[in-house]
Amino acid sequence: MTIKECSLTSSRKILPIIKFLFVTLLLIFFGILTAIFLVWVILQPSKPCFILQDATVFNFNVSRNPVNLLNSTFNITLSSQNPNDKIGIYYDRLNVYASYMSQQITLRTSIPPTYQGHKEVNVWSSIVAGNFIPVAPDIALHLDQDQTTGAIMLMLHLDGQIRWKFGTLITGKYHLRAMCPAYIKVWKSAAGVIVGKNAVEYRLIRTCMYEEE
Repeated sequence: MTIKECSLTSSRKILPIIKFLFVTLLLIFFGILTAIFLVWVILQPSKPCFILQDATVFNFNVSRNPVNLLNSTFNITLSSQNPNDKIGIYYDRLNVYASYMSQQITLRTSIPPTYQGHKEVNVWSSIVAGNFIPVAPDIALHLDQDQTTGAIMLMLHLDGQIRWKFGTLITGKYHLRAMCPAYIKVWKSAAGVIVGKNAVEYRLIRTCMYEEE
């Protein structure tokens, strides 16, 4: 047998093995995807439920010279409940910030990554603040009007990524966006509880809503 004939014979033996391995790996891959899909359909995981418990106001004012600059400092208490019986949630990233009249008025504050078990409730306390934030003239005007009534409507935003855990299976990352309305009587300290110098705590208990993607 010549060298060329040996080479052809070896190739004919190897090709079926390669094809078999490729088909096997492909079947395993699709089998895993199908299993994850079926688990997802059967269990139907629900998104976590966020509640804005309270907000402590340390500072909220606008300086007019030379431009409208907003300074604000809040300490917010936020709770999250996992409504699922058999599914855990990994919070890989969760940022919190506040807006007024659709303008972001604070920097983003990061909540530490954590895992939330079945039916578990987590409570977080975070400082949300923004100093010397430029605001448009019409927003400054609305602030003047709110100051007359003694209260403001802020929106607390949650922006992050979560993963679901079904037993030993962990899904990819999902984008999470929610917002929590906060009607705070900033200029009426009697409506809250004084907890320190220039610090007033306001009880809120507001359920957060999910934003459309």
